[in-house]
Amino acid sequence: MENKIFAVRTTIGQEESVADMMTARASKEGFMVHSILVPHEIRGYILVEAVNKTEIEKSLRGVSHARGVVEGEVAFSDVEKFFAPKSLVTKVDTGDIVELITGPFKGEKARVVRVDLKKEEITVELFEATVPIPVTIRGDAIKVLRKEAESEAND
Repeated sequence: MENKIFAVRTTIGQEESVADMMTARASKEGFMVHSILVPHEIRGYILVEAVNKTEIEKSLRGVSHARGVVEGEVAFSDVEKFFAPKSLVTKVDTGDIVELITGPFKGEKARVVRVDLKKEEITVELFEATVPIPVTIRGDAIKVLRKEAESEAND
C-alpha cells in the first residue's frame, strides 16, 4: 500500500506542538502515520505522510490547535523542495556590506568583492585594513549588514 501526503491546518505558531502531539497519539494508538514535516516556510500547516486521510483524522482527534486535514493530496514534488539544503551565499551579492561573525576577523566590517556559489565562499575586503587585502571565507561566516542595491537607492 502506497503512502500519501496530506496537509493539516493548525493554529499559526502551534505547528510543532501539533506535530508532537500527533506523533505521540499515532504511535500510542498504532495509527498508520509514517512521518510529519513542519516546514517553517508555511505557517499554519504541517505535512503528514500516512496510508490514508482517515488515519490522519483519527490521530488528530483531541489534539488541540489542529484545525483539520486539507482536502486532496499533496504531490511529493511539492514537498521535496523542503529537503534540499539552501545555499547561504545565494543571498549575498558583490558590493554588499557584511560583518564577519567567526574567525580571526570576527566583528570586522567588509565589502564583498566576489561570490563563489560552487564552493560557497565569499571574498571580501576589510574596511579597517591599511592595504585592501582580499580575504576568502565560508558563506556562513558573515552577516549581511547592507545590500548594495539599498545603498544605491539611498544615494
